Amino acid sequence: MVASLRLPSLTSLLFPATTRYPASLRRTVCLRNRPLSGFATAPSGTASPETKSTEVDRLRSDRAVTPRSQDFNAWYLDVIASAELADYGPVRGTMVIRPYGYAIWEAIQEYLNVKFKETGHSNMYFPQFIPYSFIEKEASHVEGFSPELALVTVGGGKELEEKLVVRPTSETIVNHMFTQWIHSYRDLPLMINQWANVTRWEMRTKPFIRTLEFLWQEGHTAHATPEEAEKEAKQMIEIYTRFAFEHTAIPVIPGRKSKLETFAGADITYTIEAMMGDRKALQAGTSHNLGQNFSRAFGTQFADENGERQHVWQTSWAVSTRFIGGIIMTHGDDTGLMLPPKIAPIQVVIVPIWKKDTEKSGVLCAASSVKEALQTAGVRVKLDDTDQRTPGWKFNFWEMKGIPLRIEIGPRDVSSNSVVVSRRDIPGKAGKVFGISMEPSTLVAYVKEKLDEIQSSLLEKALSFRDSNIVDVNSYDELKDAISSGKWARGPWSASDADEQRVKEETGATIRCFPFEQTQGTKTCLMTGNPAEEVAIFAKSY
Repeated sequence: MVASLRLPSLTSLLFPATTRYPASLRRTVCLRNRPLSGFATAPSGTASPETKSTEVDRLRSDRAVTPRSQDFNAWYLDVIASAELADYGPVRGTMVIRPYGYAIWEAIQEYLNVKFKETGHSNMYFPQFIPYSFIEKEASHVEGFSPELALVTVGGGKELEEKLVVRPTSETIVNHMFTQWIHSYRDLPLMINQWANVTRWEMRTKPFIRTLEFLWQEGHTAHATPEEAEKEAKQMIEIYTRFAFEHTAIPVIPGRKSKLETFAGADITYTIEAMMGDRKALQAGTSHNLGQNFSRAFGTQFADENGERQHVWQTSWAVSTRFIGGIIMTHGDDTGLMLPPKIAPIQVVIVPIWKKDTEKSGVLCAASSVKEALQTAGVRVKLDDTDQRTPGWKFNFWEMKGIPLRIEIGPRDVSSNSVVVSRRDIPGKAGKVFGISMEPSTLVAYVKEKLDEIQSSLLEKALSFRDSNIVDVNSYDELKDAISSGKWARGPWSASDADEQRVKEETGATIRCFPFEQTQGTKTCLMTGNPAEEVAIFAKSY
């Protein structure tokens, strides 16, 4: 399906005919849990008035978060709404990333930007409108992306001479510009990255996981030799792997995609695959060795040291806001979001507690001092000193938003110069410790130690869950049994593309990757009985 977009007139922008629903209603329900029904696996497009009316009715309802074990998808949407991560846009399949959700994306950006620059890449930006003729130049690329393209056919009230594609990815326009910038081996390697939005006309959407428009970074590099390009592609997937493990506490499995799952226009695609809480796989990041496919299509050449004209060797690599969905579905529980401290916009929330007005000033003064001590030590901390809500409401609210640590300070704590500390990852009394000294050096050391423990604990828990749900198989029947029970199947594979397609049609599972970590010894293909050099991982996925 190709969507044709017409640019709106200035009048329609200044005087829109309709609005979603009154601002007063949005203010009324902004702290209430509500489903993101605009994303409920429905075809993309503009929501009907009837659909919007139903959604507003649902927005008005106060209800608990759906238990994760009861309905994983409903739980996921409830958490996104209640934790105020995102809302749905007026066009079905689009989303508005709210400040708290965007703060998580900023944390992802901050880490990756440092790593990109450390490895010699520079940030820049390319236009989001791409001539349709560019897409057509690389045959497999246009074939792979054609169903997802959004096209602009009218601009300034006139039919355009050539259709414009709203950026689905940037390999084509990057090559167009590389051709103008690269002339000699002295211009190589050329290594750039851009943070941008992307439009892909998805038929079935899910917030953060699959939407019409999403945010990502996409790196593009050009090299003089195939060896350099291969080294670059593997280096970037390693950066993504370290980020997943060390900062998001998601134990991804890095590996190589099968031919059928390789990016359109690439020779090789490397991937990091993550297991979500419902045991589906999530492709969390990819790095592509593009070979010379795009450089030959666009004539991107350089003169080597002998003066011979050569086509450059290229890579591209990306992660997106999909990572936020992965964090939710890996660590969240029935209470709501659970954020690893290294990625959490707020690591510690302080909740002051008082009953009498005479107690208020002393408690708030102590709470402010604790905040200042933690902030000075580099801890991301928030003091919730509003008096419109009860302490119990605040506890629930900040637990829903996944804050790793909560500090409680009441009149008795002020008298004893101590605080109460509660861990988000350990519910109830087991996660609560009393009598932690307010003395800055003691408190800061304790808080940092607990944040590190939470980070490690979340990774260990996710790793244990992942490993306990991967089954080693040696036959197709065993593979089918593993997939039907909701697990991942890992087994030797050397069968054909047709056999791989058969697995997908009969089980709904695909080859997620050939892991970099491979078992030693003789292997026999689970499908054909022929010798196999590698094991593959099969799973149902998002």
